[in-house]
Amino acid sequence: MSSPTRIGLYGGTFDPIHQGHLHLIEQLFARNLIDELILVPAGNPWLREHAPFASAQDRLAMTQLAVEELPANIREHVLVSDVEVNRSGPTYTIDTVEELKKFRSTATWYLILGSDVFAGIDKWHRSAELQSLVEVLVIARDGDGLDIDALPVSASQIRSQIQNHESAIKYLPDSVWAYIKERNLYVSN
Repeated sequence: MSSPTRIGLYGGTFDPIHQGHLHLIEQLFARNLIDELILVPAGNPWLREHAPFASAQDRLAMTQLAVEELPANIREHVLVSDVEVNRSGPTYTIDTVEELKKFRSTATWYLILGSDVFAGIDKWHRSAELQSLVEVLVIARDGDGLDIDALPVSASQIRSQIQNHESAIKYLPDSVWAYIKERNLYVSN
């Protein structure tokens, strides 16, 4: 019998997913913090001030494309889930955790959060219950947490560069950049 698996759950708007996200994923495996990772593009994130710029289906597709660019030894342990994209109404992390844990109840679950996001976790729907179901792994981003030498990039910077007709290729996986250009995403907000 194998030992319980450590599963990381990394949710986000991924609007768009970029090299900073992929760097984090690679670091989680390089530091042997998890055995598997589930990426969950948010469907209808209820705590955001504004709706995502790209549709949920576009963000899901970009996430799937980006995962294909990870090294094979990492990619084989990463799954992109459409659980939130297919859920109607507001997207609550607790619902996602409860749904996914049904299939892997003996695993140890880690919720991967940037320190900036973790600072507001008490505002999340059923926050205390959520924190009792998972181990929270906080990644340093404008605060305390695990320092992974994060890349200096954000999705909002990339969207701004695209709007200003600057080259956003530096921080985008090639396939994601091609998808954005093909779909004409982020050219106006």
